[in-house]
Amino acid sequence: MDLQQRAAESILTFWAEAGVDVCLNETPVDRLAEGAARLKARQQPAPVTVARAAVQAKGPDVSAACAEAARLAKAAQNLEQLAAAIAGFEGCGLRYEGARQAVFYRGDLAASLMIVGEGPGADEDARGEPFVGKAGQLLDKMLAAAGLTGRVFITNTVFWRPPGNRTPTAAEQLVCAPFVERAIELVNPRMLMLVGGASAKHMLRREEGILSLRGRWFEWKSADETLALPALPTLHPAFLLRQPAAKKKAWTDLLTLTERLDRPDRPA
Repeated sequence: MDLQQRAAESILTFWAEAGVDVCLNETPVDRLAEGAARLKARQQPAPVTVARAAVQAKGPDVSAACAEAARLAKAAQNLEQLAAAIAGFEGCGLRYEGARQAVFYRGDLAASLMIVGEGPGADEDARGEPFVGKAGQLLDKMLAAAGLTGRVFITNTVFWRPPGNRTPTAAEQLVCAPFVERAIELVNPRMLMLVGGASAKHMLRREEGILSLRGRWFEWKSADETLALPALPTLHPAFLLRQPAAKKKAWTDLLTLTERLDRPDRPA
């Protein structure tokens, strides 16, 4: 067998192993037309509901979205129903800006401490749970060191990942607020820990930065002021990863909170 024959057999063997069993089809195929058809199908807009179309066209009507969120939240009789209501809610523009899914909560459903962060990031968006990335891992280590493992309920002020992990806007937080408030009612914690400046400022309706708010006790109140809880703002774990020297301040805040959480109730 000469060199050319061996080369030809080698090429034929390669293509056979790759799954090629014919050299020519019986009928011609216009590959350019096939590619154009696939591209056209990919460019076709997905079917949209009226609510989604309105959000995409000019942004959400915040007042109407808040009213709808309040209606859905009030109707939820437990956290499972609340999670379903959030997943189906179309009034927050974040769900149309690249988020994969709603990210509601993780943790104890009857926790004595509720942690409210800012918004989900890429890892949370992929997993469907808050605080599961590097910042969440640091938070879990801190909670474990403080003896709080299994005693917390963790959520955020918004339930869809802001594009580029940007800070959620006040309007986005406002639209999601009825769901957060209903979660607080259903879990019924003894106190709140507000993680990060965007969370603290929104939940407490204050303008100071987190370095001014952290470590100080405030009173969180529901929109109708029928529910009030002590709330302690602290630094976000993502900030601590960037500024390790600040971990001492966050640890002090956590010890302050744990001491109050475990303090026996005073007799009436």
